[in-house]
Amino acid sequence: MIAALIGLPLFGATVLLLGGRRTNSWGHYFAVAMSASAFFVGVANFVSMLGRSAEERAVENKLFDWIAVGSFQVPFGLHIDQLSIAFVLLITGVGTLIHIYSIGYMSHDENRRKFFAYLNLFVAAMLLLVLANNYFLLYVGWEGVGLASYLLISFWQHKPSAAVAGKKAFVVNRVGDVGLSIAVMLMFVTFGTVTFNGVAAAADKADATSLKLIGFALLLAACGKSAQFPLQSWLLDAMEGPTPVSALIHAATMVTAGVYLIVRAHAIFDLSETARTAVVVIGAITLLLGAFIGTAKDDIKKGLAGSTMSQIGYMILAAGLGPVGYAFAIFHLLTHGLFKAGLFLGAGSVMHGMHDDVNMRHYGALRNAMKVTYVTFGLGFLAIIGVPPFAGFWSKDEIIHAAFGQNTIIGLATLLGAGVTAFYMTRMMAMTFFGEARWEKDVHPHESPLVMTAPMMVLAVGSVFGGLGLKFLGNIDSWLEPVVGHGESEHSISNAVLIPITIAVVTAGASYAWITYGRRPVPVVAPAEVSLLTRAARNDAYGDAINEAVFMRPGLHLTRALVWFDSKGIDGFINALAGLIAGLSAQGRKLQNGYTRTYAITMLAGAALIAFVLFLVRL
Repeated sequence: MIAALIGLPLFGATVLLLGGRRTNSWGHYFAVAMSASAFFVGVANFVSMLGRSAEERAVENKLFDWIAVGSFQVPFGLHIDQLSIAFVLLITGVGTLIHIYSIGYMSHDENRRKFFAYLNLFVAAMLLLVLANNYFLLYVGWEGVGLASYLLISFWQHKPSAAVAGKKAFVVNRVGDVGLSIAVMLMFVTFGTVTFNGVAAAADKADATSLKLIGFALLLAACGKSAQFPLQSWLLDAMEGPTPVSALIHAATMVTAGVYLIVRAHAIFDLSETARTAVVVIGAITLLLGAFIGTAKDDIKKGLAGSTMSQIGYMILAAGLGPVGYAFAIFHLLTHGLFKAGLFLGAGSVMHGMHDDVNMRHYGALRNAMKVTYVTFGLGFLAIIGVPPFAGFWSKDEIIHAAFGQNTIIGLATLLGAGVTAFYMTRMMAMTFFGEARWEKDVHPHESPLVMTAPMMVLAVGSVFGGLGLKFLGNIDSWLEPVVGHGESEHSISNAVLIPITIAVVTAGASYAWITYGRRPVPVVAPAEVSLLTRAARNDAYGDAINEAVFMRPGLHLTRALVWFDSKGIDGFINALAGLIAGLSAQGRKLQNGYTRTYAITMLAGAALIAFVLFLVRL
């Protein structure tokens, strides 16, 4: 039953890729059916877990012995527990809605069948990542997600920008993947096993240095997949892919893989305060950096991408708080998957009605032309900025509260992030749906078809009730406690004081954005004369420039130097040695010419030389 979760979408991808054009007419429906079937299997597993005690809910399913080399024993095994089932339902549930949405969004694309095959492949790889029972098999799913994301980001590879974006995502993720591979190797050397249970059981016997190194390596991996500082540069470029890709990969699933990895490896981080501190610092930097970038983006998808970076930063920060924050990280991950997927699909709906224009300066007054999109997007907006009782309020408030209990500076960072989030999201709402119409002459906005708006409505319901359901009906803290543990922090500020402060900060951020962009005319062309901060935000905080200066150019010069040294140094020495031997051989060949008189003279000369030496010795 667990294997079917992975097998169904993998079978769908296989049929569509191998079936070729014969599946063009029905391939998209088949892909939707495979994803939906995986969702129903996930629901069945979830229901069966409810009928068992908390200690008996975790189930291991060893399919076969995969690697058996000496003491390196790795099974091909699957593991489902309270943590992995939460991801399964998110991946397959939101994934199926995005599959359905894609039927309408990609209806005119001649390669639609291939697109749906890649969607199924991605879902299968992500499910393998969260269902693997060991870090080595998790690594296989990790790489599969990287491959599928590359195929989807660069799907419209006829556009140079899309091809470059796919390559950039692939290369940056490889940097993080090195961290995961090192972590797996260190685990085997330190613990003698790479299974989740084996590592958790042996973690307290390891020395502090080994735990610290493994923690840092896992954090590097998480930074790559989850677009955290300093490996965040690929995420905004990844918006070159079709909008459903942005919703699936960069809102609900792929970028959450790093959060899953840290929470799953909690046995390592629980024992290394240094590694946990590094996780918190990276999360805090990224949540502020992503929010800062989002404040100046006119591209609606890139604005949401900056938001994703920021919200994942909240989750990473919460995971770094240890047992106090693991459950809150997953709580926000689940609510974020609902409202951010809805926001991305809403952005795609706006683009669909605006001839694929992504520039919000060309929008305005769309609330009347696209009422369903306006309402669903608006509910997602209220959820992400944390207005009670919408989903984001419940999960983000828990992280802010826990952060203040850990460290006042970290708490203030989360509070500032909430205010900036309210600013850039209100800016997005005002520029898109309010104010005067700034449409191009040949654009006639219209509502998207039902196949696109229906998934948006479902996600909007999740944006409204998802937080309430997970907190009060699902009791997410107690549900995850058997897997991630539970801890209580010393809260310096009570919720009775902190919640009004948070709401006031959010209100201030939203009000400032509304005054700036809702009450004043928005220029169709972005002003060229802007502050240094605005220019930095427009340029993604100069992430690409820093990468070029620190890594790309020095790496290029190093490569050229190594090529020169290899060509002139190593090859030069080898070639010179070969020339010397060739020269000596040529001279030696003159002595072997086949003439008897030459050999006789040589023998006579040799005998004379020996006689001369003997004569000198006797003297």
